[in-house]
Amino acid sequence: MKPADLKTQLDRIDARDQDPVWISRCPRAAIEAAAAGAPSGPLRGVTFGIKDNIDLAGLPTTAACPDFAYTPAVSAPVVARLVAAGAIPLGKTNLDQFATGLVGVRSPYGVPVNPFGSDFLPGGSSSGSAVAVAAGLCDFALGTDTAGSGRVPAAFNNLIGLKPTKGLLSTRGVVPACRSLDCVSIFARTVGEAAEVLAVAAGYDAEDPFSRRAEPPLANESWPPRIGIPRADQREFFGNAAAAQLFAAAVNKWRQLGATIVEIDYTPFRDAARLLYEGPWVAERYAAIRDFIEKKPDSLHPVTRRIIEPARALTAVSGFEYGYRLAALRRQADQVWREIDVLLTPTAGIVYTVAEVEADPVRLNSNLGYYTNHMNLLDQCGLAVPAGFLPNGMPWGVTLAAPAFCDDRLLRLGARFLGEAAPPRALAPAGPLVRLAVCGAHLSGLPLNGQLTRLGATLVEATTTAPQYRLYALPGTTPPKPGLVRVAADGAAIAVEVWELPRDAYGHFVAEIPAPLGIGTLVLKDGASVQGFLCEAIAVANAEDVTAHGGWRAYLASRR
Repeated sequence: MKPADLKTQLDRIDARDQDPVWISRCPRAAIEAAAAGAPSGPLRGVTFGIKDNIDLAGLPTTAACPDFAYTPAVSAPVVARLVAAGAIPLGKTNLDQFATGLVGVRSPYGVPVNPFGSDFLPGGSSSGSAVAVAAGLCDFALGTDTAGSGRVPAAFNNLIGLKPTKGLLSTRGVVPACRSLDCVSIFARTVGEAAEVLAVAAGYDAEDPFSRRAEPPLANESWPPRIGIPRADQREFFGNAAAAQLFAAAVNKWRQLGATIVEIDYTPFRDAARLLYEGPWVAERYAAIRDFIEKKPDSLHPVTRRIIEPARALTAVSGFEYGYRLAALRRQADQVWREIDVLLTPTAGIVYTVAEVEADPVRLNSNLGYYTNHMNLLDQCGLAVPAGFLPNGMPWGVTLAAPAFCDDRLLRLGARFLGEAAPPRALAPAGPLVRLAVCGAHLSGLPLNGQLTRLGATLVEATTTAPQYRLYALPGTTPPKPGLVRVAADGAAIAVEVWELPRDAYGHFVAEIPAPLGIGTLVLKDGASVQGFLCEAIAVANAEDVTAHGGWRAYLASRR
């Protein structure tokens, strides 16, 4: 990521003076000193804002409640990882108090002004983080996302909003909203930048009981993807016909890109979303600040208190009942994922004005969560991307969602939708990796490539073997397959692709390979040895020798 000019950013921040985007800021001299001495990491010199429910050593953490404030001695691990990579924190950003809301107006520190329209919501709860990036005050920002707080503000500010799989980014040092659901999220201007931040920020934290190691599938890259959309009668735009047209345009763009569009029953996602503010997850919000709310209830924002305080009446029995309902909905959602690879929805059906939400704060906030509230309950990752502008000048966006640990796939699909270059893989799988050379139907774009990508394999390079092989077209195979044979003389260099996949996934892949093909050791043109496809010599006795074409793809092209 290329950092913006630091002086320009700091001058811009200073010119805004008492800006409700920030709750507290690092002193300018300290920022300049940190930039001068920043480590030579992948994010050297890149500036970022930090939602003020995430600890930054030396600045108060308020969660937008002055009476709750404390000053941490150490930064949250996710912040520390970014600083160690050379990133420069600028300060703490405003939010809906205790991260309760999707609107961005529930803060005693004021309402961050949406740079696209001052009358409209900045989105929440990560309001300040989104506006700081959109207004060019920092290069990226951290938010949190329990119910949509990292996606709705992204949509309202024309940004990328990445909600990673739960547990990929440590939540130690984060004031909880719903501790079992909370995620640290990323706001950026491009998908590639979000991927760069994720690559640094993600990491297992043994001291965080909710931390998780990255697991396959990490990057299912098969094409075309099956993209699910809610049935027409299940789409909600809350009276905004222009938003409905923008969603239709987004769906059509995916069709033009070659994706297969599948209408799905959105019921399990919709019903799971409704659970978030009905049962034990409201009680979890109460548990997160129980001592504080019982001692100082009047310190809470009135709407925040109205939402959280009724949790006192909930019982353990109701908690189990809601848990059973959610388990049933997860099973229903699992069936949907058998039909699709990715879910595409609006990020929010409508963008409200601040005045509209102040007049009807709870119902309109709930409307904004129609497409977002389910995601952490059902253990999914999500990527919000811009998808056009409404007639009122406000940006509007869509969200791509997928099951846990498909974060890299969402980033690659989001980049394709926006016309960006595909970002490199951001997540490293747990455990060792195996490099595998393929020479036939498993090559990119050919019929069996999906067997690799579904296991989380990632393309490393296109290269050739050493000049020690011959290639044959095996008769009677469907789809057509080649046989690669190592020879003692008269060999040639054959085009191959080298893929990388987790060792466990490699075992699954090898177990499915039919005779006469098998896996052995291939020598590449640079002398390196990798695992790769080889064929039994007896199987090519009557096969066509296609070595002269230099590779399977060239041979197939010659037959057209």
